[in-house]
Amino acid sequence: MKQSLSLMNLSLPDDFSHQPPKNYSYEVTQLRRNVLAIWLRDHRSYSYTNDDVRTIWGFYDTKKREYFAPVNAKKPGQSVDISDTRDYTAMQLNLNPLEYVLYS
Repeated sequence: MKQSLSLMNLSLPDDFSHQPPKNYSYEVTQLRRNVLAIWLRDHRSYSYTNDDVRTIWGFYDTKKREYFAPVNAKKPGQSVDISDTRDYTAMQLNLNPLEYVLYS
């Protein structure tokens, strides 16, 4: 059963180095016994909902102490190095050499 950060006192891993962008915060939920889901919550107002909007940032395996990029909100993908991730997502950029120079 998924629980929110406030209900289970789940927190971001100690080596999680990102700070949430302006008007955002991170939320941690339990996906499985040893896997945490890290969510990026957007606190701005939207016309279609009164609830906070959130997107999956990525996943963290507490036993292996590894981060994983998301395939979707319920499925971890490939293992990633935390230093190769961004504040908004753990998904890796697929850049050609020129794009890499321009955008990183």
